[in-house]
This record gives sequence, C-alpha cells and structure tokens, in this order.
Amino acid sequence: MAVPELHRLTLDNGLRVVLAPDRTAPVVGVSVHYDVGFRSEPEGRTGFAHLFEHLMFQGSESLEKLAHFRHIQGSGGTFNGSTHPDYTDYFEVLPSAALERALFLEADRMRAPKLTQENLANQIDVVKEEIRLNVLNRPYGGFPWILLPPVLYSTFPNAHNGYGDFTDLEQATLDDCAAFFDTFYAPANAVLTVAGDFELDRARDLIDKHFGDVPARPKPHRPSFAEPRPTSELRDIHTDPHAPLPALAVGYRMPDPVNELDGYLAHLVLSGVLSDGDGSRLQQRLVHREPLVTDINAGAGLFGPFEARDPDTFSVTAVHAPDVSADRVLGALDEELEALASTPPGEQELAKITARWSANLHSEHDRLVSRTLALGAFELLYGDPALAYGVADRIAAVRPEQVAEAAKGLRPDSRAVLVVKPQEGQAQ
Repeated sequence: MAVPELHRLTLDNGLRVVLAPDRTAPVVGVSVHYDVGFRSEPEGRTGFAHLFEHLMFQGSESLEKLAHFRHIQGSGGTFNGSTHPDYTDYFEVLPSAALERALFLEADRMRAPKLTQENLANQIDVVKEEIRLNVLNRPYGGFPWILLPPVLYSTFPNAHNGYGDFTDLEQATLDDCAAFFDTFYAPANAVLTVAGDFELDRARDLIDKHFGDVPARPKPHRPSFAEPRPTSELRDIHTDPHAPLPALAVGYRMPDPVNELDGYLAHLVLSGVLSDGDGSRLQQRLVHREPLVTDINAGAGLFGPFEARDPDTFSVTAVHAPDVSADRVLGALDEELEALASTPPGEQELAKITARWSANLHSEHDRLVSRTLALGAFELLYGDPALAYGVADRIAAVRPEQVAEAAKGLRPDSRAVLVVKPQEGQAQ
C-alpha cells in the first residue's frame, strides 16, 4: 500500500498544521485539536474543559450565536467537538468547495469566541442536563470512566470527574473562561488538520489568510501528571440506584502510551485476546462455560486507545448476577491472566486478534472524519501524524511474548477494583 501524502508546517504564531490531500472524493475534513483536556482543568473547576468546548460553539466577536451551525449545515456539512483526557477537538466535514468557510470559522473562534454571562449560564444548564441524561439518571452512568479513576489514582488531574460536579460548574465565572482561553487556546497549543480533496498550495494560502493573523500567545507549560503505581489492591463500592444487576470494574496502569508505544500496543492486543468476540478467553470462560457474568469487556484506555498520554488505564468491566460474588469473577480473571502470562497465546489466536485490530483501524480511517481526527491527535500527542497510518502495522507486529509480558503486569496487588451495587431492592 502506498504511503498517503502528508505535509506539515508551523505558522509564525506557533500553530502546527497537518495537510493530507486525497482527491478520491469531493469532500474535505478540517479539525483543530487543542492541547487541553480533563486533566488540565483547574482544581475546583471540574468539568471546565468540557464546558468550555460547549462555549466555543456559542458565537464569536464577528459571528452571532448559532452562525457556525448555519454556515456548516448550509454548506451540506457536519460538525462537532469532543473533550478527552488530554485534548479537545473540533471538526467539520464539508464539500471540498466549502474549505475556506470551515477554515474561516475555526480561525474566527480561535481568535475570539463570544464569552458572555448569558452564554455561560446557558451552557452550564446544558452540561448539567447532559450529566443528568448520561450519568445520574442512567443505569451504570459514568461506569467506569468517572467512577474508576478516583479508586486507581490519587492526584486531582487523574482522579477527578471530567464531566464535572454541579457546584463547580455553577461557580464558573467569565474570568475563569477568559483565563482558560488565554492559557490553553493559543495557536501554539493547537494543531490544525486538513484532509481530503484540496489543492495543496491553495490550502496553504487559505490557512495563512485566516490563521496567520491570530495573535500569538505563549504555549502553556504542560506539567507531568505522573504518579506512583499502586502497591496494593485498592477497592471501593458505588451504589447505583438504576442498576438492575451488580457490576465491577478493574483498573490497572499501562505503559506510557507515547514513550513505551510497543508495550502499550501489546496491552491493546491483550484486551482483544481477553474479550474481543465469543472466542476470546473471558467470553468463553465467564459467559459461556461457567457462566458467571452477563457481559464482560477489556479495554486499553478508559475512552479507547490513543486518547491520552501517561498515565493511562487498562480496564476490565463485568456485569454479573446477584448470586455471583465480585471475588469469584476476580478469581477467574486472575486465573486467565496467569495462564496468559505463563503460556503466550498461539500464533493463530494472536493473528485473529491483530488482523481484527488492523482491519478495524483501516476501516475507521476510510471515514474522512475519523482520519482527520486521528492525524490531528497523533500530531498533538506523538508529534507524528503518520503514526495514524502506521499503527495498524505496529499492532500486527506484536508478538506472543509481548502479550504474555503485558498479562504478567496486570497483578492483583497493583490494581483498583470498583464494585457497583444496585440500590437495596433494585436487583432483579
């Protein structure tokens, strides 16, 4: 397969740019990744990074509220944004003739979003409603991404609720918003990606036209969020008023996703060996043979892979019947991990998992929006957008011994266990 065309440049104001031309379809994707996520938000302002993502859609100094929506949809395009542990992204996918429109809109809000008391109050209410819908009034809401980190981690950046506490959200001020924007939304703290059907020279000219005069500000210092691994098993219990059945989440620390990429990828493959499909180890034992659980999953990263720097989390989640104890499920999990640690998976088992990972990644990057976002994220986190294309081959090269080594590191004496119990009288 030919290596896709990639170009990188940096504007005078520090904005990094990734250009990935592909003339196979008359559409273009534009994304902007800012190097700020849940882990960078100020203590006492939980949920602020996500709240600010909402504010970025509320107009700018030159465009009224909802104008961004109208311009993109009026061009036949789609748009969205999302907040992650270590970055926030915004994107549009439009007909290629509308490229300049997308670039203008992103540059416009990078320059000066409309931060007003009315917009802030309105979006606080929107975020609170989102939390009610997705967390507070839903079975297993926030499980495990909100509930597990405070058991596994001890520092505010790694342990706090990135969706936000209502009190913290309600106390957010316009001064907080201005300080957050000035600090983290500088061009030097962002990556602009353009992928799809465009002419390279014209794209460069348009980017310089719209982003070149965005005022430069210093790139903020990003502190290390490292903290020691647990030296014993950590446990907590959460009562869920809506859960029909008990559940548990097990969290382990993973190798550094950036500086220990091969070890990280071995954990991705391990997650597939454990729970990907009916033939996987945990599915076979805990769902089909014994059966102890109604659902079980293993995953690298609480939001998926390649979304965070170090530290990152390997998790196993299970939903089980009331007459099955959490310790029984944990015992079976430990036995399967020990078996993998002592006897690496066979070539055929491993090939099935790596082929599925590779196929899924290639399929995902066939979608322009996914490819655009992946290029921006890999540039931001790894300084190498080409990894978006090469990581499938890196996964395919993972060896059985590496998977065994990954399993060996998932120890009972260095993990967090969150037990979810239905409210009294709720279990069925």
